[in-house]
Amino acid sequence: MSTVQISAADVNKLRLQTGAGMMDCKKALTEANGDFEAAIDLLRKKGQKVSAARSGNATAEGIVLVNLSADGSNGKLVALACETEPVSKVEDFRNLGDAIIAAAVANNPASTEELEQIKLADGRTVAETITELTGKIGEKIVIASYENVSGEAVTSYIHSNGKMGVLVVFAGAAGADITEAGKDVAMQIAAMSPIAVDKDGVDASTIERELEIAKDQIRAEGKPEEMVEKIAQGKLNKFYKESTLLNQEFVKDSSKTIAQMLDGVKKGLTVTAFKRIVIG
Repeated sequence: MSTVQISAADVNKLRLQTGAGMMDCKKALTEANGDFEAAIDLLRKKGQKVSAARSGNATAEGIVLVNLSADGSNGKLVALACETEPVSKVEDFRNLGDAIIAAAVANNPASTEELEQIKLADGRTVAETITELTGKIGEKIVIASYENVSGEAVTSYIHSNGKMGVLVVFAGAAGADITEAGKDVAMQIAAMSPIAVDKDGVDASTIERELEIAKDQIRAEGKPEEMVEKIAQGKLNKFYKESTLLNQEFVKDSSKTIAQMLDGVKKGLTVTAFKRIVIG
């Protein structure tokens, strides 16, 4: 039995994250000794509805800014987050976002930490400027995400709400016009949130986790043990199809995968990397 006290707030948090019922969430948290990730796995194994969404982010509003280099070989995304929507529309906040993305373009930092230490025109660092505006506005402001990618061809997409951005790196373009295909792939990533480019990019721990969950589901259905491994591999292949970009069905034409769509644009055209950032 769990020795951890499971509060109503914990149960509600898990319910909001997963969509499962209150009692199921309480049982899962109790069995998992308060470990949220383990509780989510338990709910999945029992066939409960589990959403990939996460809640509880204190800085759930803000803006995402993008810059593509003139030659299309580099792209940068910055997510500047705050606590409330009204602050995200304040001129000082938006000016700060513009200054940060300009600093990223001028200095090409490799990480958020490097970006925060860049000095702006007035001599203060990005971090110091954020701290000052936080004091002035009265709520938390952070660089929630920063991405910097390079490759043969980079395309970008900012969602209409200004809170989601995507960068996609292509190879094999060889002078072809991939403007439309690039936009389609970026929007696919925004909508379908793949976890990797292809199955080779899926983390080993994720594969192990998916197989374990699949096997527990199959055993719960009463299938013979000698069939468990084969059926689990089938479920894993379905996971790859749903969760890896090149294997996903193309949203605009479900008769093709993304890999097939790209190959139709130009033989050998493919995606080598992508970044997707969301505020909230």
